[in-house]
Amino acid sequence: MTSDRDTKSTPRSTYHHGDLRQAVLAAALDVIAAEGPGALSLRDLARRAGVSHAAPAHHFKDRTGLLTAIAAEGYELLAEALRSSPGLRERGVRYVRFAVAHPAHFQVMFRPELLRADDPDLLAARERASAELRTGVADLADVPDSRQAGIAAWSLAHGFATLLLTHNVTAALGDQDPEEYFRSLAGLLFAAQLPTPDGE
Repeated sequence: MTSDRDTKSTPRSTYHHGDLRQAVLAAALDVIAAEGPGALSLRDLARRAGVSHAAPAHHFKDRTGLLTAIAAEGYELLAEALRSSPGLRERGVRYVRFAVAHPAHFQVMFRPELLRADDPDLLAARERASAELRTGVADLADVPDSRQAGIAAWSLAHGFATLLLTHNVTAALGDQDPEEYFRSLAGLLFAAQLPTPDGE
């Protein structure tokens, strides 16, 4: 991720159209990771990126547009992270891994009040990620309601990721690897349905 120092020191004359958009996104992600989405200001982001105060608005129109772009990018990254994962448990592990690797995206993606709900890029990216999540449920045997099972699995992965990012399970984890800890949780709650990693 581009640091604040990198974006501040980049001369505005070197930016191309796509570079400026990415520079503003990178600066926004830095702010969100450090202070949360409530701290975002287009004027401040312009200063961080070393461009005119009107430049971010040219690409994103307003703060909601910027947050929507971040959420759409997050869903694309999540879909890619989940793709070709071997089974529901490993999809959960990858979900947790995504949240740890992209905490700023994760903070924004599931906050509909911050986003433009009808944005086509957001809707398409969200559907791709949802499709990957649904695919993992197909591995479960004898599940009477696959939608309910999917929500249960999502709740476990999302809840654990959230607790991990907010340091609410630090003491419980101790020196254990978070991904292995999640595998144990998933096995505990879905013991009768989840296949073992080697398919036995």
